[in-house]
Amino acid sequence: MAQTVKEVLTAATDSVTLINGVKAGSWNVEGMEKSDINDMVQRNVDHIELVLAYKPVDSDDDTPDVAGSSDDKTSYTTAVATGKTYITDNS
Repeated sequence: MAQTVKEVLTAATDSVTLINGVKAGSWNVEGMEKSDINDMVQRNVDHIELVLAYKPVDSDDDTPDVAGSSDDKTSYTTAVATGKTYITDNS
């Protein structure tokens, strides 16, 4: 059974939570170097951007059309911007 857009976005919510938690200082990064934290945030930014770009390649592809969906993606796009700003500010 193919995933829905909502299911795909829900799978990316952990990345949103991590990025927002690191930015807020509530994500446990004790003992991590700044570069390791930035790498972790970047991996999660990359994951969200990949998910937001999901779309079928042709009519036989059952990949959900996240990119073309009208579902609210604000929390995901905001997390991407937050993560990129965090990395820039902490490099």
